[in-house]
Amino acid sequence: MRFIDNHNITDPTLNLALEEYILRSLPEDEYLLFYINEPSIIIGKNQNTVEEINAEYVKENGIHVVRRLSGGGAVYHDLGNLSFSFIMKDDGKSFHNFKKFTEPVVRALRKLGVDAELSGRNDLQVGERKISGNAQFATKGKMFSHGTLLFDSEIENVVSALKVNAEKYVSKATKSIRSRVANISEFLKEPMTIQELRQYLLESIFEGEPEIPVYELTEEDWANVRKLADERYRSWDWNYGRSPAFNVRQTKRIEGAGTYDIRLQVEEGKIVDAAVFGDFFGRGETSEVTSKLIGTRYDAESLGKLLDEIDVNFYFGPITKEQLLSLML
Repeated sequence: MRFIDNHNITDPTLNLALEEYILRSLPEDEYLLFYINEPSIIIGKNQNTVEEINAEYVKENGIHVVRRLSGGGAVYHDLGNLSFSFIMKDDGKSFHNFKKFTEPVVRALRKLGVDAELSGRNDLQVGERKISGNAQFATKGKMFSHGTLLFDSEIENVVSALKVNAEKYVSKATKSIRSRVANISEFLKEPMTIQELRQYLLESIFEGEPEIPVYELTEEDWANVRKLADERYRSWDWNYGRSPAFNVRQTKRIEGAGTYDIRLQVEEGKIVDAAVFGDFFGRGETSEVTSKLIGTRYDAESLGKLLDEIDVNFYFGPITKEQLLSLML
């Protein structure tokens, strides 16, 4: 196995692109990659993005939203969260074997006095509290098994960024299951930084080696990584458009305006059907607005631009653009 240094990159689009590039493009071998991402929500491959994020909180706090290749649930990353990835040949026995890949991490944490253990299918816990989630992806005879380690993450941000109104969206997408989480730093006998933890894990995993074997990426490799980040991980189509079909229903009474019942059907991230019901008083036909919604991307920026182009009060009575937008998202 060889270690690949990501040069302390914290951009999640580059780190996920690097992981995929190693998997698909480097010579067949076993590789170890660590990365730390700035605040971001990493969405599972089969999830509906809008069902997993608190869109308003995400926008206000400039949090990245990026879909990954592997399945499983959405996770919040920040600079207090260390990710690890084992990338190797798919030997037919390792996929689904989370113990194989978490055991070296558990062993290192136990040496630090952290009583970690694999719990259930793919989580690491200390007691009843989750400190790590893991996922896997396989393609063309290769695979990776990657996981997160909550070291000193802002737990309140984890909760706020992933807090969504479950009654608002209806789909068959894979839903995340929230667990009681904890930071590894809470259980350490002696304080350390996340970089010190990274180095400790690295040395522990390669224990017995006279020196840590490293695979050096070329400038051409990095150029390809940046290209993949642009084409996939920074793409709206990948991060939002790949979401399974879902329905939105939001009903609310607004003082002085009336009751609004908004229903949207979304496929591949775009609105394909829309209707607005309620007891509000508008002079125009709401169908003139809902027809404009068809084909619009289901995100705050696209819907906001559309509402800027219409006279909201003419169609929906004394309601502001911001209030109407909040009913759609």
